Amino acid sequence: MPEQIAAARSDARALAHAIYHRLQDAYGAPTWRPQYAPMDELVLTFLSQSTSDLNSGRAFGALKARYPTWPAALNAPVEELAETIRSGGLARQKAPRIQAALRRILAERGEFRIDFLADLPVDEGLRWLTSFAGIGPKTASIVLLFCFDKPAFPVDTHVARVSRRLGIASPKDSEQKIKGIWEALTPAAWYYPLHLNLIRHGRQVCHARAPQCGACVLNDVCRYADKT
Repeated sequence: MPEQIAAARSDARALAHAIYHRLQDAYGAPTWRPQYAPMDELVLTFLSQSTSDLNSGRAFGALKARYPTWPAALNAPVEELAETIRSGGLARQKAPRIQAALRRILAERGEFRIDFLADLPVDEGLRWLTSFAGIGPKTASIVLLFCFDKPAFPVDTHVARVSRRLGIASPKDSEQKIKGIWEALTPAAWYYPLHLNLIRHGRQVCHARAPQCGACVLNDVCRYADKT
């Protein structure tokens, strides 16, 4: 039995490494660089819940245009803030959560900054971020990875779908379990490019309803039962 377990782990690691290298050959090797300041990324995680990147980006742009500073966003009437971010969906839920987070950060840190996360172990950073209503493991991992290059692997719907189809994860594995699988099978230096390339592959090839299996660079190693 121990030998079978070791063999299964070795096979899974070999599959994960093949996926990483093939996606990199197909899409390139994204280089880590912070796109947003940490506080901006944090607020964007609230806006990204249950909506597309396009809609959350529009909502974030509207928020920053109307409230150039975080004190302005915190002190705005919550109904006004909700109307400002309406394009991101669930605005009446997200607006009070954003203000609650801003209020707590100011109380705890004395300023609107979360750069201290760069010095925390990953598990502590995840614990602190997910203690905010509206932030789950995926969005917390995005903040840590995208802002501070910390070894946390975010799993969104695209990453989860591709992972399950490829056989890296089982069909019913949760996004949180899939996160742990990738982190166990790949080195931390791969997390950023692998995350982005899995998303790109999910958007361009491995679609939810009609995957383009014939054009997939992973077709021969994919274990999806319903290949088109």
